[in-house]
Amino acid sequence: MLINICIGSACHLKGSYNVITEIQQLMEEDSYGSQIELKSVFCLGHCQSGVSVQIDDEPTIYSVTKESVKDFYYNTVIPKLKGEL
Repeated sequence: MLINICIGSACHLKGSYNVITEIQQLMEEDSYGSQIELKSVFCLGHCQSGVSVQIDDEPTIYSVTKESVKDFYYNTVIPKLKGEL
């Protein structure tokens, strides 16, 4: 699974570095982390939201904050890896 995290100006100001750091930490603690690749990208076109995150080439752009990153990881990323979503 490829997770694209925007590091453009708006997302940078909204905490993209914190989101990246939190996801990296969760990946290290989890047996599924080895199946995930993180990639920094410039602008996913949803600058008004929180930090924009895209999984693979899905059209859905998720708005993730430092406060919501664990929820995103455990309720979106992991179920997708398991084929539950």
